[in-house]
Amino acid sequence: MTTEGSVAANGVVTAMAYSNGTGSIELHLTVSDPDLYAELSKRDEPERSDFAMASMKIGIIAFRQAQGQVDAHQIRDAGERVIMDMSTALEKHQHSVIEQVGGCIKEYFDPNSGSFTQRVRGLLGQNEETGELERVIRSQIEGDGSLLAKTLAAHVGNESPLMRVLDPDSTGGIITKLTQSTEATLSQQREKILTEFSLDNGESALNRLVTELQKNHGDVGKALEERIGLVVGEFSLDKEDSALSRLMNRVEGAQRQISSQFSLDEEGSALARMRKELLEVIEKEHKSNSEFQLQVMKALTEMTARKQEAQRGTQHGLVFEDAVFDFVNVRQLEGDTATRTGNTTGRIRNNKKGDCVIRLGPERAAPGAQIVVEAKEDQSYTLQKALAEIKEARKNRDSSIGVFVFSKRTAPMEIFEPLARYGDDVVVVWDAEDAATDAYFGAALSIAKALCARGVAGNGELGLDLEALDKAIREVERQSGGLEEITKSAEAIDGHVGRILDRARIMRNGLDRQVSILDEKVSGLKGLINILE
Repeated sequence: MTTEGSVAANGVVTAMAYSNGTGSIELHLTVSDPDLYAELSKRDEPERSDFAMASMKIGIIAFRQAQGQVDAHQIRDAGERVIMDMSTALEKHQHSVIEQVGGCIKEYFDPNSGSFTQRVRGLLGQNEETGELERVIRSQIEGDGSLLAKTLAAHVGNESPLMRVLDPDSTGGIITKLTQSTEATLSQQREKILTEFSLDNGESALNRLVTELQKNHGDVGKALEERIGLVVGEFSLDKEDSALSRLMNRVEGAQRQISSQFSLDEEGSALARMRKELLEVIEKEHKSNSEFQLQVMKALTEMTARKQEAQRGTQHGLVFEDAVFDFVNVRQLEGDTATRTGNTTGRIRNNKKGDCVIRLGPERAAPGAQIVVEAKEDQSYTLQKALAEIKEARKNRDSSIGVFVFSKRTAPMEIFEPLARYGDDVVVVWDAEDAATDAYFGAALSIAKALCARGVAGNGELGLDLEALDKAIREVERQSGGLEEITKSAEAIDGHVGRILDRARIMRNGLDRQVSILDEKVSGLKGLINILE
Protein backbone atom coordinates (compact mmCIF):
# COMPACT_ATOMS: atom_id res chain seq x y z
CA MET A 1 0.00 0.00 0.00
CA THR A 2 1.29 3.46 -0.90
CA THR A 3 0.35 6.83 0.68
CA GLU A 4 1.11 10.28 -0.61
CA GLY A 5 0.20 13.77 0.60
CA SER A 6 0.99 17.43 0.29
CA VAL A 7 0.20 20.78 1.94
CA ALA A 8 -1.13 23.47 -0.36
CA ALA A 9 -0.42 27.13 0.11
CA ASN A 10 -4.11 27.97 0.52
CA GLY A 11 -4.52 25.92 3.75
CA VAL A 12 -5.69 22.69 2.10
CA VAL A 13 -4.02 19.34 2.82
CA THR A 14 -4.30 16.70 0.10
CA ALA A 15 -3.86 13.09 1.19
CA MET A 16 -3.84 10.12 -1.18
CA ALA A 17 -3.83 6.47 -0.27
CA TYR A 18 -4.00 3.63 -2.75
CA SER A 19 -3.00 0.00 -3.06
CA ASN A 20 -3.08 -2.51 -5.87
CA GLY A 21 -3.27 -5.47 -3.50
CA THR A 22 -6.38 -7.43 -2.51
CA GLY A 23 -8.71 -5.78 0.07
CA SER A 24 -7.44 -2.20 -0.40
CA ILE A 25 -9.24 0.99 -1.41
CA GLU A 26 -7.65 3.96 -3.11
CA LEU A 27 -8.62 7.33 -1.57
CA HIS A 28 -7.81 10.89 -2.62
CA LEU A 29 -8.79 13.27 0.24
CA THR A 30 -8.81 17.05 0.30
CA VAL A 31 -8.90 18.33 3.91
CA SER A 32 -10.25 21.85 4.40
CA ASP A 33 -11.57 21.61 7.97
CA PRO A 34 -9.56 24.06 10.17
CA ASP A 35 -9.07 21.64 13.05
CA LEU A 36 -8.00 18.71 10.82
CA TYR A 37 -5.81 20.98 8.76
CA ALA A 38 -4.06 22.31 11.89
CA GLU A 39 -3.30 18.80 13.12
CA LEU A 40 -2.16 17.38 9.75
CA SER A 41 0.02 20.41 8.89
CA LYS A 42 2.06 19.83 12.05
CA ARG A 43 3.44 16.57 10.62
CA ASP A 44 5.51 15.67 7.59
CA GLU A 45 5.34 12.59 5.44
CA PRO A 46 5.13 9.71 6.14
CA GLU A 47 4.05 10.61 9.70
CA ARG A 48 1.15 12.67 8.36
CA SER A 49 -0.28 9.74 6.40
CA ASP A 50 0.09 7.37 9.36
CA PHE A 51 -1.63 9.91 11.61
CA ALA A 52 -4.48 10.31 9.09
CA MET A 53 -4.95 6.53 8.85
CA ALA A 54 -4.99 6.18 12.67
CA SER A 55 -7.54 9.00 12.94
CA MET A 56 -9.76 7.31 10.33
CA LYS A 57 -9.55 4.01 12.20
CA ILE A 58 -10.52 5.66 15.50
CA GLY A 59 -13.40 7.44 13.77
CA ILE A 60 -14.66 4.21 12.16
CA ILE A 61 -14.54 2.41 15.53
CA ALA A 62 -16.49 5.30 17.12
CA PHE A 63 -19.14 5.05 14.34
CA ARG A 64 -19.46 1.32 14.90
CA GLN A 65 -20.05 1.90 18.60
CA ALA A 66 -22.67 4.54 17.89
CA GLN A 67 -24.44 2.11 15.50
CA GLY A 68 -24.62 -0.61 18.16
CA GLN A 69 -21.81 -2.79 16.71
CA VAL A 70 -19.94 -3.64 19.96
CA ASP A 71 -17.46 -6.42 20.48
CA ALA A 72 -17.43 -9.07 23.19
CA HIS A 73 -15.36 -6.88 25.49
CA GLN A 74 -17.88 -4.06 25.33
CA ILE A 75 -20.74 -6.49 25.98
CA ARG A 76 -18.94 -7.74 29.07
CA ASP A 77 -18.39 -4.16 30.29
CA ALA A 78 -22.05 -3.30 29.68
CA GLY A 79 -23.11 -6.42 31.60
CA GLU A 80 -20.92 -5.41 34.53
CA ARG A 81 -22.44 -1.93 34.51
CA VAL A 82 -25.95 -3.43 34.51
CA ILE A 83 -25.04 -5.62 37.51
CA MET A 84 -23.61 -2.59 39.32
CA ASP A 85 -26.77 -0.58 38.58
CA MET A 86 -28.93 -3.45 39.84
CA SER A 87 -26.86 -3.67 43.04
CA THR A 88 -27.21 0.08 43.55
CA ALA A 89 -30.97 -0.10 42.96
CA LEU A 90 -31.32 -2.99 45.45
CA GLU A 91 -29.31 -1.06 48.04
CA LYS A 92 -31.47 2.01 47.48
CA HIS A 93 -34.58 -0.11 47.81
CA GLN A 94 -33.24 -1.60 51.06
CA HIS A 95 -32.55 1.88 52.43
CA SER A 96 -35.98 3.02 51.29
CA VAL A 97 -37.70 0.08 53.04
CA ILE A 98 -35.74 0.75 56.24
CA GLU A 99 -36.65 4.44 56.08
CA GLN A 100 -40.32 3.67 55.44
CA VAL A 101 -40.52 1.19 58.33
CA GLY A 102 -38.65 3.60 60.59
CA GLY A 103 -40.91 6.46 59.46
CA CYS A 104 -44.03 4.36 60.13
CA ILE A 105 -42.82 3.41 63.63
CA LYS A 106 -41.81 6.99 64.27
CA GLU A 107 -45.21 8.18 63.06
CA TYR A 108 -46.91 6.29 65.89
CA PHE A 109 -44.29 6.04 68.68
CA ASP A 110 -42.11 9.15 68.31
CA PRO A 111 -41.90 10.73 71.83
CA ASN A 112 -42.43 14.21 70.40
CA SER A 113 -44.85 13.84 67.50
CA GLY A 114 -46.05 10.20 67.27
CA SER A 115 -49.78 9.45 67.08
CA PHE A 116 -49.55 7.43 70.31
CA THR A 117 -47.76 10.32 72.05
CA GLN A 118 -50.33 12.81 70.77
CA ARG A 119 -53.13 10.63 72.11
CA VAL A 120 -51.42 10.38 75.53
CA ARG A 121 -50.94 14.15 75.49
CA GLY A 122 -54.62 14.50 74.72
CA LEU A 123 -55.45 12.32 77.71
CA LEU A 124 -53.05 14.14 80.05
CA GLY A 125 -53.66 17.62 78.62
CA GLN A 126 -51.53 19.98 76.55
CA ASN A 127 -50.43 23.55 77.16
CA GLU A 128 -52.84 24.98 79.73
CA GLU A 129 -55.77 22.83 78.76
CA THR A 130 -57.07 20.04 80.95
CA GLY A 131 -56.63 16.51 79.64
CA GLU A 132 -59.46 14.07 79.03
CA LEU A 133 -58.23 11.77 81.80
CA GLU A 134 -58.09 14.58 84.31
CA ARG A 135 -61.56 15.78 83.34
CA VAL A 136 -62.99 12.28 83.70
CA ILE A 137 -61.30 11.77 87.10
CA ARG A 138 -62.46 15.15 88.33
CA SER A 139 -66.00 14.54 87.19
CA GLN A 140 -65.99 11.21 89.05
CA ILE A 141 -64.39 12.19 92.39
CA GLU A 142 -64.37 15.98 92.75
CA GLY A 143 -67.12 17.93 94.51
CA ASP A 144 -70.30 16.99 96.31
CA GLY A 145 -71.99 16.30 93.02
CA SER A 146 -69.41 13.76 91.79
CA LEU A 147 -70.34 10.16 91.06
CA LEU A 148 -68.18 8.88 93.96
CA ALA A 149 -69.80 11.25 96.47
CA LYS A 150 -73.29 10.36 95.22
CA THR A 151 -72.51 6.62 95.37
CA LEU A 152 -71.15 6.82 98.94
CA ALA A 153 -74.05 8.99 100.04
CA ALA A 154 -76.49 6.58 98.46
CA HIS A 155 -74.99 3.52 100.16
CA VAL A 156 -73.54 4.69 103.52
CA GLY A 157 -74.86 8.23 103.92
CA ASN A 158 -77.29 9.44 106.53
CA GLU A 159 -80.19 8.95 104.18
CA SER A 160 -78.97 5.62 102.77
CA PRO A 161 -81.03 2.43 103.22
CA LEU A 162 -78.24 0.91 105.34
CA MET A 163 -78.27 3.79 107.85
CA ARG A 164 -82.04 3.81 107.96
CA VAL A 165 -82.06 0.10 108.73
CA LEU A 166 -79.35 0.46 111.42
CA ASP A 167 -80.89 3.57 113.02
CA PRO A 168 -82.13 2.52 116.53
CA ASP A 169 -84.70 5.31 116.50
CA SER A 170 -86.20 4.22 113.21
CA THR A 171 -89.48 2.38 113.53
CA GLY A 172 -88.64 0.26 110.52
CA GLY A 173 -85.01 -0.41 111.56
CA ILE A 174 -83.54 -3.82 112.22
CA ILE A 175 -82.86 -3.06 115.89
CA THR A 176 -86.46 -2.01 116.55
CA LYS A 177 -87.79 -5.03 114.69
CA LEU A 178 -85.43 -7.37 116.56
CA THR A 179 -86.45 -5.86 119.91
CA GLN A 180 -90.16 -6.11 119.09
CA SER A 181 -89.80 -9.69 117.86
CA THR A 182 -87.86 -10.73 121.00
CA GLU A 183 -90.34 -9.06 123.33
CA ALA A 184 -93.31 -10.58 121.53
CA THR A 185 -91.75 -14.05 121.64
CA LEU A 186 -90.88 -13.75 125.33
CA SER A 187 -94.33 -12.42 126.13
CA GLN A 188 -95.98 -15.32 124.34
CA GLN A 189 -93.78 -17.85 126.10
CA ARG A 190 -94.36 -16.23 129.48
CA GLU A 191 -98.13 -16.18 129.03
CA LYS A 192 -98.10 -19.77 127.90
CA ILE A 193 -96.02 -20.91 130.86
CA LEU A 194 -98.11 -18.96 133.34
CA THR A 195 -101.24 -20.33 131.82
CA GLU A 196 -100.01 -23.91 132.29
CA PHE A 197 -99.21 -23.24 135.98
CA SER A 198 -102.34 -21.23 136.85
CA LEU A 199 -105.01 -22.80 139.11
CA ASP A 200 -107.60 -20.43 137.70
CA ASN A 201 -107.41 -22.20 134.41
CA GLY A 202 -109.18 -25.50 134.59
CA GLU A 203 -107.26 -26.83 131.57
CA SER A 204 -103.84 -25.91 132.87
CA ALA A 205 -101.27 -28.60 133.56
CA LEU A 206 -101.03 -27.59 137.19
CA ASN A 207 -104.80 -27.66 137.73
CA ARG A 208 -104.96 -31.04 136.07
CA LEU A 209 -102.14 -32.28 138.28
CA VAL A 210 -103.84 -31.02 141.45
CA THR A 211 -107.15 -32.54 140.49
CA GLU A 212 -105.45 -35.84 139.76
CA LEU A 213 -103.58 -35.75 143.03
CA GLN A 214 -106.70 -34.88 145.04
CA LYS A 215 -108.55 -37.60 143.33
CA ASN A 216 -105.92 -40.28 143.83
CA HIS A 217 -104.25 -39.33 147.12
CA GLY A 218 -106.61 -37.15 149.08
CA ASP A 219 -104.59 -36.49 152.28
CA VAL A 220 -101.43 -35.58 150.46
CA GLY A 221 -103.20 -32.64 148.79
CA LYS A 222 -102.04 -30.10 151.29
CA ALA A 223 -98.41 -31.17 151.02
CA LEU A 224 -98.64 -31.24 147.25
CA GLU A 225 -100.21 -27.81 147.22
CA GLU A 226 -97.25 -26.55 149.15
CA ARG A 227 -94.88 -28.17 146.70
CA ILE A 228 -96.84 -26.75 143.84
CA GLY A 229 -96.65 -23.34 145.48
CA LEU A 230 -92.90 -23.68 145.50
CA VAL A 231 -92.94 -24.64 141.85
CA VAL A 232 -95.24 -21.76 141.04
CA GLY A 233 -92.90 -19.49 142.99
CA GLU A 234 -90.06 -20.51 140.71
CA PHE A 235 -92.11 -19.16 137.78
CA SER A 236 -93.12 -15.93 139.49
CA LEU A 237 -91.70 -12.64 138.33
CA ASP A 238 -92.24 -11.10 141.74
CA LYS A 239 -89.37 -13.10 143.18
CA GLU A 240 -85.95 -11.93 142.05
CA ASP A 241 -84.35 -15.33 142.57
CA SER A 242 -87.05 -17.36 140.84
CA ALA A 243 -86.13 -19.42 137.80
CA LEU A 244 -88.41 -17.32 135.59
CA SER A 245 -86.89 -14.06 136.86
CA ARG A 246 -83.37 -15.38 136.21
CA LEU A 247 -84.48 -16.47 132.73
CA MET A 248 -85.94 -13.03 132.02
CA ASN A 249 -82.76 -11.37 133.28
CA ARG A 250 -80.68 -13.48 130.90
CA VAL A 251 -83.06 -12.77 128.01
CA GLU A 252 -82.96 -9.04 128.73
CA GLY A 253 -79.14 -9.21 129.01
CA ALA A 254 -78.95 -10.97 125.67
CA GLN A 255 -81.31 -8.36 124.18
CA ARG A 256 -79.15 -5.54 125.50
CA GLN A 257 -76.01 -7.21 124.13
CA ILE A 258 -77.61 -7.61 120.71
CA SER A 259 -78.83 -4.01 120.74
CA SER A 260 -75.37 -2.79 121.74
CA GLN A 261 -73.78 -4.60 118.77
CA PHE A 262 -76.08 -2.67 116.38
CA SER A 263 -75.70 0.71 118.08
CA LEU A 264 -73.43 3.48 116.74
CA ASP A 265 -73.19 4.94 120.26
CA GLU A 266 -71.13 1.94 121.42
CA GLU A 267 -67.52 2.36 120.22
CA GLY A 268 -66.80 -1.37 120.31
CA SER A 269 -70.02 -2.49 118.61
CA ALA A 270 -69.91 -4.45 115.35
CA LEU A 271 -71.80 -1.71 113.52
CA ALA A 272 -69.45 0.98 114.86
CA ARG A 273 -66.40 -1.08 113.80
CA MET A 274 -67.88 -1.61 110.32
CA ARG A 275 -68.60 2.12 110.01
CA LYS A 276 -65.04 2.91 111.13
CA GLU A 277 -63.56 0.54 108.54
CA LEU A 278 -65.73 2.02 105.79
CA LEU A 279 -64.65 5.53 106.73
CA GLU A 280 -60.98 4.43 106.72
CA VAL A 281 -61.37 2.91 103.24
CA ILE A 282 -63.08 6.07 101.98
CA GLU A 283 -60.38 8.26 103.50
CA LYS A 284 -57.65 6.09 101.99
CA GLU A 285 -59.25 6.31 98.54
CA HIS A 286 -59.69 10.06 98.91
CA LYS A 287 -56.03 10.45 99.90
CA SER A 288 -54.89 8.26 96.99
CA ASN A 289 -57.00 10.25 94.52
CA SER A 290 -55.67 13.53 95.93
CA GLU A 291 -52.07 12.33 95.54
CA PHE A 292 -52.79 11.15 91.98
CA GLN A 293 -54.31 14.54 91.13
CA LEU A 294 -51.26 16.32 92.55
CA GLN A 295 -48.92 14.11 90.49
CA VAL A 296 -50.93 14.72 87.31
CA MET A 297 -51.03 18.48 87.92
CA LYS A 298 -47.30 18.53 88.65
CA ALA A 299 -46.50 16.65 85.44
CA LEU A 300 -48.77 18.96 83.41
CA THR A 301 -47.17 22.04 84.99
CA GLU A 302 -43.65 20.79 84.20
CA MET A 303 -44.60 19.96 80.60
CA THR A 304 -46.17 23.42 80.14
CA ALA A 305 -43.15 25.17 81.69
CA ARG A 306 -40.70 23.27 79.46
CA LYS A 307 -42.67 24.09 76.33
CA GLN A 308 -42.99 27.79 77.25
CA GLU A 309 -39.27 27.98 78.02
CA ALA A 310 -38.47 26.44 74.63
CA GLN A 311 -40.74 28.99 72.93
CA ARG A 312 -39.06 31.92 74.76
CA GLY A 313 -35.51 30.74 74.01
CA THR A 314 -33.36 33.17 71.97
CA GLN A 315 -31.53 30.33 70.23
CA HIS A 316 -34.70 28.78 68.78
CA GLY A 317 -33.79 29.87 65.24
CA LEU A 318 -30.36 28.26 65.52
CA VAL A 319 -31.97 25.09 66.86
CA PHE A 320 -34.16 24.97 63.72
CA GLU A 321 -31.09 25.38 61.49
CA ASP A 322 -29.41 22.48 63.35
CA ALA A 323 -32.51 20.32 62.83
CA VAL A 324 -32.55 21.16 59.10
CA PHE A 325 -28.87 20.26 58.70
CA ASP A 326 -29.32 17.00 60.62
CA PHE A 327 -32.23 16.02 58.35
CA VAL A 328 -30.27 16.92 55.18
CA ASN A 329 -27.19 15.04 56.39
CA VAL A 330 -29.19 11.87 57.11
CA ARG A 331 -30.83 11.87 53.64
CA GLN A 332 -27.54 11.80 51.70
CA LEU A 333 -26.98 8.71 49.48
CA GLU A 334 -24.63 7.54 46.73
CA GLY A 335 -21.61 9.53 47.91
CA ASP A 336 -23.42 12.91 48.33
CA THR A 337 -21.98 15.21 51.00
CA ALA A 338 -23.62 17.92 53.11
CA THR A 339 -21.51 20.75 54.55
CA ARG A 340 -22.57 23.31 57.19
CA THR A 341 -21.76 26.78 55.76
CA GLY A 342 -23.89 29.19 57.78
CA ASN A 343 -20.90 30.50 59.78
CA THR A 344 -18.55 31.08 56.83
CA THR A 345 -18.52 33.62 54.01
CA GLY A 346 -19.05 32.56 50.40
CA ARG A 347 -18.08 33.95 47.01
CA ILE A 348 -19.67 37.32 47.84
CA ARG A 349 -17.58 39.36 50.22
CA ASN A 350 -18.82 39.40 53.85
CA ASN A 351 -21.87 37.36 52.82
CA LYS A 352 -22.88 34.24 54.79
CA LYS A 353 -26.10 33.42 52.95
CA GLY A 354 -26.64 29.65 52.60
CA ASP A 355 -26.83 27.51 55.75
CA CYS A 356 -25.58 24.28 54.15
CA VAL A 357 -24.45 23.00 50.74
CA ILE A 358 -25.14 19.55 49.25
CA ARG A 359 -22.57 18.31 46.74
CA LEU A 360 -23.71 15.42 44.56
CA GLY A 361 -21.43 12.40 44.49
CA PRO A 362 -19.57 10.95 41.49
CA GLU A 363 -22.21 8.24 40.99
CA ARG A 364 -24.94 10.80 40.41
CA ALA A 365 -26.19 11.88 36.97
CA ALA A 366 -24.85 15.37 37.75
CA PRO A 367 -21.63 14.68 39.69
CA GLY A 368 -20.23 17.70 41.48
CA ALA A 369 -23.45 19.74 41.20
CA GLN A 370 -24.23 21.79 44.32
CA ILE A 371 -27.53 22.51 46.06
CA VAL A 372 -27.71 25.28 48.67
CA VAL A 373 -30.20 25.00 51.56
CA GLU A 374 -31.40 28.05 53.53
CA ALA A 375 -33.45 27.55 56.76
CA LYS A 376 -35.47 30.27 58.45
CA GLU A 377 -37.72 30.37 61.53
CA ASP A 378 -38.51 34.09 61.38
CA GLN A 379 -41.98 35.65 61.14
CA SER A 380 -40.66 38.65 59.20
CA TYR A 381 -39.88 36.56 56.08
CA THR A 382 -42.32 36.69 53.16
CA LEU A 383 -42.28 34.46 50.07
CA GLN A 384 -40.78 37.24 47.96
CA LYS A 385 -38.05 37.87 50.53
CA ALA A 386 -37.33 34.14 50.74
CA LEU A 387 -36.98 33.79 46.94
CA ALA A 388 -34.65 36.78 46.85
CA GLU A 389 -32.49 35.35 49.64
CA ILE A 390 -32.23 31.84 48.14
CA LYS A 391 -31.27 33.40 44.78
CA GLU A 392 -28.50 35.34 46.52
CA ALA A 393 -27.48 32.17 48.42
CA ARG A 394 -27.13 30.25 45.12
CA LYS A 395 -24.72 32.89 43.82
CA ASN A 396 -22.85 33.08 47.12
CA ARG A 397 -22.41 29.29 47.37
CA ASP A 398 -21.86 28.65 43.63
CA SER A 399 -24.91 26.37 43.48
CA SER A 400 -27.26 25.71 40.58
CA ILE A 401 -30.34 24.76 42.66
CA GLY A 402 -31.64 26.24 45.94
CA VAL A 403 -33.96 24.90 48.68
CA PHE A 404 -35.55 27.37 51.12
CA VAL A 405 -37.00 25.75 54.28
CA PHE A 406 -39.69 27.66 56.22
CA SER A 407 -40.48 26.65 59.79
CA LYS A 408 -44.16 25.72 60.03
CA ARG A 409 -44.46 27.91 63.13
CA THR A 410 -43.43 31.11 61.33
CA ALA A 411 -44.33 30.40 57.69
CA PRO A 412 -46.15 33.36 56.06
CA MET A 413 -49.89 33.13 55.41
CA GLU A 414 -49.39 33.61 51.67
CA ILE A 415 -47.88 30.12 51.34
CA PHE A 416 -50.82 27.81 50.65
CA GLU A 417 -48.86 24.73 49.56
CA PRO A 418 -46.19 23.05 51.75
CA LEU A 419 -44.03 22.31 48.69
CA ALA A 420 -43.63 24.43 45.55
CA ARG A 421 -41.00 25.02 42.85
CA TYR A 422 -40.10 28.45 41.50
CA GLY A 423 -37.73 27.91 38.59
CA ASP A 424 -34.42 26.70 40.04
CA ASP A 425 -35.62 27.13 43.64
CA VAL A 426 -37.78 24.86 45.80
CA VAL A 427 -39.72 26.27 48.79
CA VAL A 428 -40.88 23.83 51.49
CA VAL A 429 -42.65 24.21 54.86
CA TRP A 430 -41.30 21.80 57.51
CA ASP A 431 -41.98 21.14 61.20
CA ALA A 432 -39.00 19.62 63.01
CA GLU A 433 -41.33 18.15 65.67
CA ASP A 434 -43.87 16.63 63.25
CA ALA A 435 -42.71 13.50 61.43
CA ALA A 436 -45.64 13.80 59.00
CA THR A 437 -43.90 16.81 57.33
CA ASP A 438 -40.66 14.88 56.71
CA ALA A 439 -42.14 13.68 53.41
CA TYR A 440 -42.33 17.30 52.16
CA PHE A 441 -38.70 18.02 53.02
CA GLY A 442 -37.49 14.73 51.52
CA ALA A 443 -39.48 15.42 48.34
CA ALA A 444 -37.94 18.92 48.12
CA LEU A 445 -34.42 17.47 48.24
CA SER A 446 -35.30 14.84 45.60
CA ILE A 447 -36.76 17.54 43.31
CA ALA A 448 -33.59 19.63 43.74
CA LYS A 449 -31.37 16.67 42.78
CA ALA A 450 -33.64 15.87 39.83
CA LEU A 451 -33.37 19.48 38.64
CA CYS A 452 -29.56 19.16 38.75
CA ALA A 453 -29.75 16.03 36.58
CA ARG A 454 -32.27 17.70 34.27
CA GLY A 455 -29.90 20.63 33.75
CA VAL A 456 -27.04 18.28 32.86
CA ALA A 457 -29.25 16.36 30.41
CA GLY A 458 -30.33 19.58 28.67
CA ASN A 459 -26.85 21.12 28.47
CA GLY A 460 -25.30 17.89 27.14
CA GLU A 461 -27.62 17.82 24.11
CA LEU A 462 -28.22 14.11 24.68
CA GLY A 463 -31.57 14.15 22.96
CA LEU A 464 -33.35 12.74 26.06
CA ASP A 465 -37.11 12.86 26.60
CA LEU A 466 -37.47 14.64 29.98
CA GLU A 467 -41.26 14.47 29.99
CA ALA A 468 -41.33 11.65 32.57
CA LEU A 469 -38.98 13.58 34.87
CA ASP A 470 -41.09 16.77 34.67
CA LYS A 471 -44.25 14.74 35.19
CA ALA A 472 -42.82 13.16 38.35
CA ILE A 473 -41.85 16.60 39.72
CA ARG A 474 -45.36 17.98 39.07
CA GLU A 475 -46.94 14.89 40.64
CA VAL A 476 -44.81 15.36 43.79
CA GLU A 477 -46.00 18.97 44.07
CA ARG A 478 -49.64 17.94 43.53
CA GLN A 479 -49.48 15.10 46.06
CA SER A 480 -47.88 17.36 48.67
CA GLY A 481 -50.67 19.93 48.28
CA GLY A 482 -53.39 17.28 48.66
CA LEU A 483 -51.63 15.79 51.67
CA GLU A 484 -51.47 19.19 53.40
CA GLU A 485 -55.18 19.80 52.74
CA ILE A 486 -56.15 16.39 54.16
CA THR A 487 -53.93 16.89 57.23
CA LYS A 488 -55.61 20.22 57.98
CA SER A 489 -59.04 18.61 57.59
CA ALA A 490 -58.04 15.82 59.98
CA GLU A 491 -56.97 18.38 62.58
CA ALA A 492 -60.24 20.32 62.26
CA ILE A 493 -62.72 17.43 62.14
CA ASP A 494 -63.10 14.99 65.02
CA GLY A 495 -65.83 12.71 63.66
CA HIS A 496 -63.91 11.20 60.71
CA VAL A 497 -60.30 11.53 61.84
CA GLY A 498 -59.50 7.85 61.26
CA ARG A 499 -60.71 7.79 57.67
CA ILE A 500 -59.04 11.11 56.83
CA LEU A 501 -55.72 10.06 58.35
CA ASP A 502 -55.89 6.82 56.33
CA ARG A 503 -56.36 8.87 53.19
CA ALA A 504 -53.43 11.08 54.23
CA ARG A 505 -51.30 7.96 54.70
CA ILE A 506 -52.23 6.73 51.19
CA MET A 507 -51.29 10.07 49.66
CA ARG A 508 -48.05 10.13 51.66
CA ASN A 509 -47.21 6.72 50.17
CA GLY A 510 -48.00 8.12 46.72
CA LEU A 511 -45.65 11.01 47.42
CA ASP A 512 -42.90 8.55 48.37
CA ARG A 513 -43.50 6.62 45.13
CA GLN A 514 -43.11 9.79 43.09
CA VAL A 515 -39.86 10.58 44.90
CA SER A 516 -38.69 7.06 43.97
CA ILE A 517 -39.60 7.76 40.33
CA LEU A 518 -37.47 10.91 40.48
CA ASP A 519 -34.56 8.89 41.81
CA GLU A 520 -35.04 6.26 39.06
CA LYS A 521 -35.10 8.91 36.33
CA VAL A 522 -31.98 10.55 37.71
CA SER A 523 -30.27 7.13 37.86
CA GLY A 524 -31.37 6.46 34.26
CA LEU A 525 -29.80 9.72 33.13
CA LYS A 526 -26.62 8.76 34.94
CA GLY A 527 -26.50 5.34 33.25
CA LEU A 528 -27.13 6.77 29.79
CA ILE A 529 -24.43 9.41 30.26
CA ASN A 530 -21.97 6.71 31.33
CA ILE A 531 -22.74 4.60 28.24
CA LEU A 532 -22.33 7.56 25.85
CA GLU A 533 -19.07 8.49 27.50
